[in-house]
Amino acid sequence: MSNFPTHYKPAWWVPGGHAQTLWGKVVRRQQPVPTRIERWETPDDDFLEVHRLDAPANGPANAPHVLLLHGLEGTVQSHYAQGLLGEMRRRGWSADLLIWRSCGSEPNRARRFYHSGETEDLALALRRIALERPGVPLAVAGVSLGGNVLLKYLGELGEAAREVVGAAAAVSVPFDLGRGSDHINHGFARVYQKYFLDSLKHKAIEKQSRYPDLPDPKRINAIASLRDFDDTITAPIHGFRDAIDYYERSSSIHYLLNIAVDTLLLNAVDDPFLPPTVLNDVANIALNNPHLTVDFPLRGGHAGFVGGSNPFHPTYYLERRVGDFLARTLTPTTGTTVNP
Repeated sequence: MSNFPTHYKPAWWVPGGHAQTLWGKVVRRQQPVPTRIERWETPDDDFLEVHRLDAPANGPANAPHVLLLHGLEGTVQSHYAQGLLGEMRRRGWSADLLIWRSCGSEPNRARRFYHSGETEDLALALRRIALERPGVPLAVAGVSLGGNVLLKYLGELGEAAREVVGAAAAVSVPFDLGRGSDHINHGFARVYQKYFLDSLKHKAIEKQSRYPDLPDPKRINAIASLRDFDDTITAPIHGFRDAIDYYERSSSIHYLLNIAVDTLLLNAVDDPFLPPTVLNDVANIALNNPHLTVDFPLRGGHAGFVGGSNPFHPTYYLERRVGDFLARTLTPTTGTTVNP
């Protein structure tokens, strides 16, 4: 990790990965960034919910547009989503937050959910945005699950992704879903797992009331780990053989070498959702891909990265680092050219 310097200086008063992870949800208070909601119909008779932030009328000419992707069970209220929306607004940029299916203001119509390898909805959103905004520099930033989806998408397309995306940033990514699911099932990390499972199981039971062929509520309530949930719900619903097959085919670590868009990877070594050995593997892969910029500070937790010397005036490296990277990478000539 020493080969990849960082400018992040963790707050002394938020010690450890767990404190950094919990700070944003438990302590941070933000004024909500006003957005307008649109519903985009999908080819499978479902819909995507998108929260849109317009650029100010007096904003910079040819300002970038950024598509934001949230993490597992995230919403527009997620602290990192609000932080990134606020950063885009501060820079005078426009932005969209794509809400994954089942995470919006009402349940989706389709039988399916969302998952860490689902890139079709991302591709659909990007094509629509690019057609709406020809010539506007377009970037994508994803956090946690959203970062995994983004990296997989970029790796799947390779050079072709540059026709749409000018720059990308992925934060607190679970690069290896199998190792991540095992790691979160031990120690204090099981607190996070229970939080996710409670929400996921509630949604699965609601979905089963409309699609009776899904596992019954008794079986859903018996699920005790994210791996079990993926074995029981995620994998069969989305065409995977089992959780192992889902993890193998969806883990973004397998797609990193093929990424051709300049992309920031921001992860903390003390992220409680992922063993540090995964970041060692990612760092070694990044050595062979000049399009990947690695920023792996020793501290920062999961989507935390709280800084500052004064507890009453914290700073947030995540959104500033993402904004700076996108601003530096995108140039006025980086536009979007999409083949309809």
